[in-house]
Amino acid sequence: MITPAFDLSQDPEYLILSIRVPYTRTSEFDLYIDGSDFKFYAKPYFLRLTLPGRIVEDGREKAKFDIDKGLVTLRVPKETSGENFEGLQMLTSLLAPKGSRSAKPLVEDLSLGCSESVGDVEEEEDDEEEEFDWQVEQEAYTESSEEELRAQQKYGFANQRSGVFARLQEELSDLIDIKNPEGTTAAERRQARLEAEASAFSPDHYLADLFEDDEIKGLLKFKPWWTKLSPSTVQDGEAAVSFTDDEKEQLRKFTNRSFLLDKTSRHQAWLGLADVLLAYCYDVRCTEGEHNVESPWTIRKLSGTLCWLETYGSFQEVLVSFGRRALSYPLHRHFALVSAALRDITKIFQSGRAGVLKCLLDIHKVFRENEPAYILNDLYITDYCIWIQRVKSKKVTAFAAMLQKASLGKKDLELELEELEEAATMVAEEEKEEAEELGAPKGASTSRFDSSSASSDSSCSSSGSSDESEESEAEGQGCTDSSRRGGGGGGGGETSKDNPPLPQSTSTASPIPQEPISTLLSVERKVNALPAASEGTRQLIEELGQRVAEELNVSQGSSCKAERSRSQLSSTEAKTEAASVRSSGGTLLELSPRRNPLLIVQPEDHPDDSDFLS
Repeated sequence: MITPAFDLSQDPEYLILSIRVPYTRTSEFDLYIDGSDFKFYAKPYFLRLTLPGRIVEDGREKAKFDIDKGLVTLRVPKETSGENFEGLQMLTSLLAPKGSRSAKPLVEDLSLGCSESVGDVEEEEDDEEEEFDWQVEQEAYTESSEEELRAQQKYGFANQRSGVFARLQEELSDLIDIKNPEGTTAAERRQARLEAEASAFSPDHYLADLFEDDEIKGLLKFKPWWTKLSPSTVQDGEAAVSFTDDEKEQLRKFTNRSFLLDKTSRHQAWLGLADVLLAYCYDVRCTEGEHNVESPWTIRKLSGTLCWLETYGSFQEVLVSFGRRALSYPLHRHFALVSAALRDITKIFQSGRAGVLKCLLDIHKVFRENEPAYILNDLYITDYCIWIQRVKSKKVTAFAAMLQKASLGKKDLELELEELEEAATMVAEEEKEEAEELGAPKGASTSRFDSSSASSDSSCSSSGSSDESEESEAEGQGCTDSSRRGGGGGGGGETSKDNPPLPQSTSTASPIPQEPISTLLSVERKVNALPAASEGTRQLIEELGQRVAEELNVSQGSSCKAERSRSQLSSTEAKTEAASVRSSGGTLLELSPRRNPLLIVQPEDHPDDSDFLS
């Protein structure tokens, strides 16, 4: 028999069932209604449901069949008008297995008496769940042998599985981080997990995401689907969450079964569920709702339950484990994303069982399409999908209230995050101060350079007249014209189109040593005393000076780089002159510390070709 696709909805008076049975004939339809039991048959389809409320067959029921779509719509009246049927979206729980209502449980507490009915046992279990205080009972430690400890290692949903990885050695390394899950105690798993997290944590990666957080801010602004549920859509702890056709099909494929869990196992199941959903919320936010090829790895890696088969004792342990892993493994490692995941999971549990189930179905799909992550579906996710449908809504609401009060600080992670951030902030401030200090002298030097250039340019005309008068006495009429065309001999104001002015002699960048003006004047006086025997040399220098003066286009207010080039040109020509003097008469020339392109050498009163002023 084929279980058809179906969907349930309700209004105050009727229960509405939509059953898809294509390629059938209405003459073969058969309907059975008895209280909470509903059966529908249309060859080759058969549907049996155990409803959360009672319905009646009193003649008001209606049926409609859409031949094109193959869809049968049934409207069956409720026994109690206005009653709200809870959990109509939990399709798996509605598909009750045959005989499940009358069979005794496999495990019974004999102290309750064998005459107690299954309903009484279930009712007592429900009462116990209502008084669940989320605290783990403490028991006195008893020494156990190593063989007993090894045999007790369990994992999976509510620690109900063992021996699975003994048959999956090839997939073990790609699926979980623990090397020997069958022979490792829970304490050993936790210690190994903490050591691996401490080793994987990278301070550089964390600080990089902390200070360069433009992409993180964009992820924090993303709003997943559960944030769009308004409080008005929540009734009796259940939000109006809609399931896709694929999700409904997956719910119908699940095998409906019940779980016999004690108080400790239920506690571990709730905490494991929170751990898995935290990792899921992180991936949804970082991928902005569109899972990618890294999503199976991310969800598995951030969940200690899935990656290390961890069992937690409190929700604070879950938060600390998730926070440490979220800052050690994924691409984006920011504490704000951890806080956002905590807010997201709170919102999911506030939406009720339907919201939690929708997230679990999404995780199931992500793992189902990945090799070998599908094994985690068999160990955890499938059982969670079935179990959450049987949990009462008020239990989900109570767990959401506990999540809303939970908090996580950076100190709780024991990764020295605050110390790292403080040290990084201090280093950044020091670098900023050093940059400012390096930038201030540079600016001051620039300002001094500008003021020197300005003063040099402004004093060209005033200093040029005195310099010209001195040079006219020493050089003659030709050099005087050249000096006037240059705008001043030694005032530093000589400029040209290709040679802007240099800073004053106080600049340390000048390669020419500076001397006082008095020394320069005394040298000129000594040069004026050279004998007339060097007339040929003098004439050669004057011709060279006239040639350079004709090539220079003097202009005031030129830039610094051209002045430096002009200074280098002067040095080169001075060296050329010195070489020519040596070749002609053996006279040694000294590079002028002034900014004149030429140094004019005069003969002494007592001519001696072998004695020249250096």
